[in-house]
Amino acid sequence: MIIRVIVHPNSKNPRIEKDSTQDIHVYVREPATEGRANKAVIKALSELYKVPKSKILLKLGSKSKVKIFEIV
Repeated sequence: MIIRVIVHPNSKNPRIEKDSTQDIHVYVREPATEGRANKAVIKALSELYKVPKSKILLKLGSKSKVKIFEIV
């Protein structure tokens, strides 16, 4: 499954929301430095979809706010 995620780092209230275009907005507390926000997003997605973190791959957008993940 391929999903498009919009990441909001440094958020005071971590949460996951879906918008009308089926994009997933993930709000994480971690800053967008050294891949910390990406790791937090992978953790949040693994809890949302109930899959291990190793099954979630970041395909595109490692340094962008809009990311493409693949869940295998």
